[in-house]
This record gives sequence, structure tokens and C-alpha cells, in this order.
Amino acid sequence: MSDEKDKDLNGTEHGEENESNDAETLAEKKTRAVAEAKAKAAELKKKREEEKVVKAGQAEEETQEDAKARAAAEAKARAAELRKKREEEKLAEADEQIESKEDAKARAAAEAKARAAELRKKREAEKSVGSDTVDDTATAKAKAAAAAKAKAEALKKKKEREQAVESVVGDDKASAKAKAAAAAKAKAEALRKKKEREQAAESESGDDAASAKAKAAAAAKAKAEALRKKKEKAAQAGSDDDADDAKAKAAAAAKAKAAALANKRAKEQAGGGATDDEKAKAIAAAKAKAKAAAAARAKGSKTEEAEEEKPSPNQPLLNKYVKVIKEHLGEEVLEDFYINKLAKHVPTLVAKPETFYKLAEFLKRNEQLAFDFLSELHGSDFETHMEVYLYLYSFQNRQPVSLKVKIDRDEPSVDSVTPLWEGANWPEREAYDLLGITFKGHPNLTRIMMPDDWVGHPLRKDYEQYDVEV
Repeated sequence: MSDEKDKDLNGTEHGEENESNDAETLAEKKTRAVAEAKAKAAELKKKREEEKVVKAGQAEEETQEDAKARAAAEAKARAAELRKKREEEKLAEADEQIESKEDAKARAAAEAKARAAELRKKREAEKSVGSDTVDDTATAKAKAAAAAKAKAEALKKKKEREQAVESVVGDDKASAKAKAAAAAKAKAEALRKKKEREQAAESESGDDAASAKAKAAAAAKAKAEALRKKKEKAAQAGSDDDADDAKAKAAAAAKAKAAALANKRAKEQAGGGATDDEKAKAIAAAKAKAKAAAAARAKGSKTEEAEEEKPSPNQPLLNKYVKVIKEHLGEEVLEDFYINKLAKHVPTLVAKPETFYKLAEFLKRNEQLAFDFLSELHGSDFETHMEVYLYLYSFQNRQPVSLKVKIDRDEPSVDSVTPLWEGANWPEREAYDLLGITFKGHPNLTRIMMPDDWVGHPLRKDYEQYDVEV
């Protein structure tokens, strides 16, 4: 019994211990579970906060990108509008410049035509006067007087034009230029009077050398007096140091000229003791000598014409070129052809204006000729017409040729050969700049030496500078 009681007591004690252990284990599990739940909750909260931060950053980045895109679009729109506005302003300025250039060119062309007509009339007058005999001294003097009058009239018109142009520039410059024009007019008038006096004196005195010398001395005095008055006027008009220096130099030159004239007169007076018979003999001897020289020249020219000319070594080349051209392009393409003996006997072809480009292209493309190199291109003013000259060379055949075309002087125009030879680009621009020749089809026909606003073409024979201060 006691043993059984002991067993029951032991079993009860063990059971209570097991229950207490189970209770402690359950509490620990709960504690761990709570701790794990808190940890998971904290981790989940942290994760959610991180996700919120990421989403907020993405939203902010998207907002910044949208703002940048809008700003870039607005900037592009403003830039396009500004560029368009600037282009419109440039176009307007270009139109204004073109209009002003065209007006200036039109004025310059009108003035050039007027000067050309005036020059042509003057030359016709000179030619009509020149039909008389050379030995007729009275006619020669009349020619000189007419030429002096024409020159004085041209100078007067030029000064009047310059005065009209200069009146636009400020009051001070206008006043100075007006004084200069007045001085020029005074000089022209004095020169005209001098010529008239010389003509009257020479027509009355004939071969009387002593009287002529006296009249020449009087004319020189009048000229010196006119020059002195001109210098005084210029001295009153001038104000700066450069003008004073120029006046001093002019005065010194005038004094030197007067001294030289005085020395010449003294020498003439010292050697003037010869009799009238001796002077007459000297004049007759001079005329005889001049006639003999003229006769010798005439005889020499006839002798040279009579001599048989030797054929040019390049005549076979010219014959070859002409034959090939006529076979392919016909007889009407060439206006003329010859050997230029003044330019190393180079074979020369003269094209018509309407066939110039066709012939130039044929000279380059044809396999028998193959003139693939342009050595030179220039224009020339012959007063009656203008010419464009090309010097070509064939490296294949080692042969030269020159091609030229005669064009109208009033409206000089010809086809450009730049599409055939690229080296013609700048020489054609030079001919346009200095002579006014228009090359149709040129890629950029603008001035190359003179400024774009320059009036006229300096290598024309009738050119006169537009700006008197240059």
C-alpha cells in the first residue's frame, strides 16, 4: 500500500512538473510569436515605406522630365520663331540692298552710256578734223583748240556732276567740294582762254618764232596767275594740316615750274639772235626731213609687203582643228580662224556668240582634240566691242589653241564655261568685276576685287571713278 502511495505521489509530482514545463514552453512560444509578428510587421512597414519612397522618387522624376520636355519644346518654338524673324529681317535687308545696288548700277550704266556717247562724238569730231593734211599747221592748231575745248567742256560737266553728288554729303564737305569745283572751273576757263590766245597768236604770226615766243610767255604768265589765284582760293578753303602741306607742295611745284620757265625763256632770248632767214631755213629743213622719213616708212612698208611670208609652223595644227570642227559642227560655227603671230604663233579660233559654248564643249569633249586644260581666261575692251579670250591646252596631244568671241560692248554677255573648266570660275568673276561682262550660267557671278557697292567697272576704256575722294 505504501508502495502504491509512493508511486501515486511520485506520479503526481511528475505530472505537475510536466504541466509547469508545458506552461513555460507555451509562454515562450507566444513571446517568440509576438516578437516574430512585430519583426514581420516592422519589416513590412519598412518595405512599404521604401516602396512609397521609390514611388515618390519616380513620380518626381516623371514630373521633372515632363517639365524639361515642356521647357525644351517652348525653347525650340521660341528659337524657331526668332530664327524665322531674323530670316525675314535678312530677306528684307537683302531686298533693300539689291534695290539700292540695282539703282546705283542703273545710274552708273546711264552715266557710262552718256560718257561713251560723248567720247564717241568727240572721236568722230577728231576723225573728221583729221582728214586734212598733216602739214597744214593751221588745221593742226584748230584740231588742238577743238580738242582743248572738248576736254574743257567734258571736265566742266564732270565737275558739275561731282558737285551735284557731293552736295548730298554734309554742309562742310559740300562747301569744300564746291570751292574745289569752282577752282577747277577757273582752271578750265584759264586753259580754254590760253588755247584761244595761242590759236589766235599762231594764226596771225605763222612762222614768226619771236612773236610766238612772246605770246607763249604771255600765256605762261596768265596760266601762272590763274594757278596762283587757284592756290589762294584753295588756301582759303582748306583748314587742316594735310591741306596746308598739300598747298605748300603745290606752291613749291609752281615756283619750280615758274623758275624753269624763266630759265627756258632766258636761254631762248640768249640764242634768239638768228635772222628770220635762218629760222625759215631751219623750218624748211625740218619739213623736208619729216617728208623724207615718211617716204622712207612708206617704201619700207611696201618692201615688207612684197616679201613672201614664211608659213607658220603651227599652220598644220590650225588646219587640223578647222577640219575636225567643220566635219562635226558645220561651216557656220566659226566666224574666223588664223595664226596669232604676236602670241607665239598660237592657232586662234573666233566663235560666234551663239555658238561659243557649243564650240568650247566640242574642243574639250572631242577625242581627236581633247583640250582638257584651261590655262587662261580674260576679257578686253576694244571700245567698239569686247572680247573674251580662252587659252586651252591638250595634254594628250601636247598642242595649244586659243578660243575667243566678240560680244556687244553696250550689253556684254556670253555663256559661262565654268561647267566645262572649273578653273574659269574666278577669271570670269574678274572679267565681270572689272569690265562688266555677264557670264550666263555662272554659279556665283559676283565681284571679286572691288566692293559689292562699287559703281562702274575700272578696266573699261570709258570708266570714270564715281567717288571723287578716292
